[in-house]
Amino acid sequence: RICIFSQQNPYFTKSKSVLGSLLLFKVFLFVVLDLRYNKITDEGANHLAELLQENVALESLNLMGNDITAEGAKFLGRCLHMNKTLKTLRLTGNKIGNRGAMHLASMLQMNSSLEALDISDCDLVTQSLIAFAIVLCSNKSIRAIDLGRPLLFSHQEETTLHLCRALKVNQHLQELHLGKHGITDTGVERLCEALRENETLRYLDLRCNSIARDGARYLADLLKQNSTLEILDLSWNRIEDEGAAHLSQAIALHNSSLRALSIPSNSIGSAGLVLLAKAMDVNSSLSHIYIWGNKLEEPACVAFADLIKSGRLSEGCTDVSPYEVDGRVYLAEVFHGLRRHYYWTPSFGQDGDPNCNSALALIASS
Repeated sequence: RICIFSQQNPYFTKSKSVLGSLLLFKVFLFVVLDLRYNKITDEGANHLAELLQENVALESLNLMGNDITAEGAKFLGRCLHMNKTLKTLRLTGNKIGNRGAMHLASMLQMNSSLEALDISDCDLVTQSLIAFAIVLCSNKSIRAIDLGRPLLFSHQEETTLHLCRALKVNQHLQELHLGKHGITDTGVERLCEALRENETLRYLDLRCNSIARDGARYLADLLKQNSTLEILDLSWNRIEDEGAAHLSQAIALHNSSLRALSIPSNSIGSAGLVLLAKAMDVNSSLSHIYIWGNKLEEPACVAFADLIKSGRLSEGCTDVSPYEVDGRVYLAEVFHGLRRHYYWTPSFGQDGDPNCNSALALIASS
C-alpha cells in the first residue's frame, strides 16, 4: 500500500514531482495507491495510465481532488478497457465533465473487473448519467457506483427514470449513491417500484434531494417487502414527522434487514423522533441511526438518551450524545455518520474511523 497525501509538503505540490516518484515504484507490485489532493493534471493521468498497464497487482487507485479533466479521463478509460486487476477507482472532485464521463462509461462496456467507481462532484450532465444507466443494464462487475452532484437543469427526472430501468435488470449492484440529483417524491416512487424487482442493492444514498413525507411513505412501503436493503441515507431532505412515522412503522413491524438509517436535517419534530426511538426498541437489527439537525425537543432527547443508557444504541452508532443541565436532558452533536469524513483526512493518526464512516464499516463487516 502506497499513500502520497500531503497538503503541506511542498515536494508534492506538482503532479510531475509526484509521478516522478511514482515511476520508481513501477517494479513493485503494490496493491493500493492513494494520490488524493496532489494537483495531478491530465499529463499525470497519462503517466498513471501507463503505470496501470505495467503494474499487474494494483487493485485500488484514489485520485480524489486533483486537476484531471476530460483528457485525463480518456487516458484512464482507455487503459482500463482490458485491465483485469483494478477493482476500485475514485475520481471524486475532478472536473472531467460530460466528455470524460462518456469515456468512462464506454470503458465499463469493456472492463469486467472494476467493482467500485466514484465519479461524484465531477460535473456529470444528463447525457453522461443516461450513458451510465445504460451500461449498468449489462455490466456484471460493478458493485458500487457514486454519481453524486451532477449538473442537471431539467425537473423531469429523466435520469432517475433511466436508473430505475437499470435497477430492474441489474442484479449485481450493491451500493448506489444519488446525492444532489433533485429527486422528488415522484422519483422516489419510481425507484421503489424498480427496487421491488431488485434483490441485490444493500446501500441506497438519497441525501440532499427534495424528498418529503410522500417519498418517505413509498420507502416505508418498500421496506415492508424488501429484505436486502441494509443502509438508507435520507440526510438533508424534508420528510417531517409524517415521513418519520411511516418509516418507524415499517421498521417496527415489518423490516428486519435495515441496519443503518440516516435522517439528519429533515425537519422532524419530537413526535416523529420518539416513534423512531420506539421502533428501535422493537427492531433489533437496526443498529445505526443519525438524527442531528432535526427538532431535538425534550421528549426526543429523553427517548434517545434512554436508548443509549440502556445499551440498545451504542454511542458510536449515532451522531448525538446525551447530557443533563438542571435536571433536563439535552443532546449534543457527535461527529459520526455514514460519510461525515468523506473529504477529510487527519494530519496524524488513523484514517477511516469506522464511527465517522459507518456505511463503509457496515459493508465491510457483512
